[in-house]
Amino acid sequence: MKNHIKIDFVSDVSCPWCIIGLKSLETAIATLGSEVTTDIHFQPFELNPRMAAEGQDINEHLAEKYGATPEQSASNREAIRARGAAEGFVFGMDKRSRIYNTFDAHRLLHWAEIEGKQLALKHALFAAYFTDGDNPSDHETLIRIAESVGLDKIAARAILTSELYADDVRALEKLYLSRGINSVPAVIINDKHLISGGQTSDVFERALKQIVAMA
Repeated sequence: MKNHIKIDFVSDVSCPWCIIGLKSLETAIATLGSEVTTDIHFQPFELNPRMAAEGQDINEHLAEKYGATPEQSASNREAIRARGAAEGFVFGMDKRSRIYNTFDAHRLLHWAEIEGKQLALKHALFAAYFTDGDNPSDHETLIRIAESVGLDKIAARAILTSELYADDVRALEKLYLSRGINSVPAVIINDKHLISGGQTSDVFERALKQIVAMA
């Protein structure tokens, strides 16, 4: 189909600009309506692949990683909160105090794609972490979230207590790193057009229209 668009959305569930970018992209797709059909695949990227199981205080982490002062961090959080609100997403800034490892969440997302539930799980993971302040590395939390979107909790537990899909996720992470993806969100259209960052819906809409016109 000429107006079908394949989208690889490279992201991490602990990245606030990733949910902002996803909401903007979805708004753009909805605005285009019947002009295009889309197929979104969420690809794994870990902002903090070596993060310890217990996680780390957000302010401490941002100071270590980016040299951000508490004032800068507070200003950035407010900008993120406001942008999220504009896109219809609630950031519970008072509920989220730590950064966590997200590898197991990516393993569940890999399985969820096979089960046809990847988009629902992605949204649920974003909401659990950013709105509710849940720990996306905790297995019981992940199982509860998986079940909430219609995935089998017994299968989810079996995945999390094994190494199932670990090699698949690592291979995909290496693939996108090898292609120069070093920050997220990175939105790859039809395997060749890259849109970086949490862009506005207008930017996504214009880009999608241009890509369709070139097809």
